[in-house]
Amino acid sequence: MGASYAADIGAVYSTPSMIRVFGTIFAGLLGLAFGSFLNVCVSRWPEGESVVHPHSHCRSCGRTLAWWENVPLVSWLALRGHCRSCGAGISWRYPLVELAVGWLWAVVAWRSLADIAGPASDDFLWAVAISAVSQMILLWLLVALAILDFEHLWLPNKITIPGMLMGFAVTLLYAAVNSKHVFAFYGALELEGRSMWHVIWQRLIAILVAAGLILLIRWVYWLIRRREGVGLGDAKLMAMLAAWLGLGGALLSFTIGVVLGAAAALFLLFAPSTRKDHGRWAQTKLPLGAFLCVGGIVSSLWGERMIHAYLRWAGF
Repeated sequence: MGASYAADIGAVYSTPSMIRVFGTIFAGLLGLAFGSFLNVCVSRWPEGESVVHPHSHCRSCGRTLAWWENVPLVSWLALRGHCRSCGAGISWRYPLVELAVGWLWAVVAWRSLADIAGPASDDFLWAVAISAVSQMILLWLLVALAILDFEHLWLPNKITIPGMLMGFAVTLLYAAVNSKHVFAFYGALELEGRSMWHVIWQRLIAILVAAGLILLIRWVYWLIRRREGVGLGDAKLMAMLAAWLGLGGALLSFTIGVVLGAAAALFLLFAPSTRKDHGRWAQTKLPLGAFLCVGGIVSSLWGERMIHAYLRWAGF
């Protein structure tokens, strides 16, 4: 029994296991820091302000924050969600965004580092690193767009269009590497064994179809209601999702987003406040882009498993 216990302890504290644990912790802490920077971005971009100058300050009284007031998550807890000068409340959005990015990046690192449990070549390690960093960038962009759309009903071109181009470039990189070990998130599996030209055309068609789906819905809604129902930003977001995740991943994101949006609409419909003011309910605009971003996050992390589970359930 003693020998078995010692072997178990040795396995837990083996070098690959420790690399995975510490790598995940590091990615999570790095995610907290990038989540803190994201809070600065989504607070200043809608106002047309620079994310560099001035330094971090209270949005109410303008006081420049001390270094210890900028520590992700910890500072918000230490200050109890209020400015220490003017007492103005600090939104729950700040710790939630930091936690979201930190947790998502930790999940990516945990899954990616599982692939290097054994001996690996330098090419293999580079492939895993490229895949993990790419997915972290995608998740950061999706969290940013979700917050901007939820708070301002705004999906800025300066994120969606560069994000689409970046996703397309990452797709070409995957095709060039052409390694099965690169496939960390859904959409990359479509690239295995494909020629470069086939990959290019496949993703271009995916981008057009995904964006066209939103444009079709927008057109049908206008024919019925004679007013705009879905913004062009949602079409660009779907194109971005298709560039990163392929057509299957984008459609899964759309399905999840529509289900979440319908659930939110039903909640608002039956909420006591909206039942008393029916006109208010009719004029309520839902952030479809935010729901699509949540769908994109789920599709990126678990889309492959969800699609395979559905196909098995459907008997394919």
